[in-house]
Amino acid sequence: MTLPVIDAAELERVLPMEAAVDALEAAFAADRLPAAPLRSHVDTMAGTLLLMPAHGDLGLGVKLVTLTEGNPDRGLPFIHAAYVLFDAETQAPLAVLDGSALTAVRTAAVSGVATRHLARSNARRLVVFGAGVQARSHLEAMRAVRPIDEMVVVSRGRERAEDLVASASALGLRARRGEPGVEREADIVCTCTTSRTPVLHGALLPRGVHVNAVGAYTPGMREIDAEGVRRAKLVVETREVAMAEAGDLLIPIEEGVIGPEHIRADLSELLRGAQVRTSEDDVTLFKSVGAAFEDLIVARAIVDRLGS
Repeated sequence: MTLPVIDAAELERVLPMEAAVDALEAAFAADRLPAAPLRSHVDTMAGTLLLMPAHGDLGLGVKLVTLTEGNPDRGLPFIHAAYVLFDAETQAPLAVLDGSALTAVRTAAVSGVATRHLARSNARRLVVFGAGVQARSHLEAMRAVRPIDEMVVVSRGRERAEDLVASASALGLRARRGEPGVEREADIVCTCTTSRTPVLHGALLPRGVHVNAVGAYTPGMREIDAEGVRRAKLVVETREVAMAEAGDLLIPIEEGVIGPEHIRADLSELLRGAQVRTSEDDVTLFKSVGAAFEDLIVARAIVDRLGS
């Protein structure tokens, strides 16, 4: 049996970002999400191996991910991954997907769902910390849900930042590189770094801003400081995942700045009507660490579109 292999170009062609946002929004609004145990972390000689299974009515699948911090200095992606989708009833394999491209799309699309329901409707000024794959995907996702016409890139890597600025400019945006502190001017901030210490500081956040914090994926990592989390009305993917893995949340809890009750809603509750932003001046924060059921939802949408 020869399985279809869906590479990055095919994946992006078949499922535009707005369609990925719509698929995830529908899933989070449904009565039940696919089941997904917490991901397994395996320390390797060169970095980390993650195993992320999920199953439900859509099927079952597993993503294998390697995280290699030295790769960007080699000119290679930080993340390499592969995803295998199986049929829900027969459990026969259906397709193999480029896991890195799938991760890029689904992570940004989840932020797109949150932004669609949390950011001010007229938000147009975007600040992105980081200039890698996730920064590019988040630019696409933010443009899918809000009228973005201005972008500032904050990144230590000058060449990659300039490449991202050039890409945004080609889309018709006013785009430039910026320095930390430029978030004072933002309507939306996306942190897409692998930093273990805060790159975003709460004292600098303007009233009304919405933040998507997606780069920190372990309890010891954080991109936003405790004051930023304290000031914000916080939404997470699921409480279980956030309380197990989200250093941006767990570190302020350990420091005694906030408690677990600081989470206003998870995404499902938000889509079912939970009131989070109640004022144009509210600061809102969506903290994402990634959940395996999100990969399953997006992979299924891609395979369904290819078969239609």
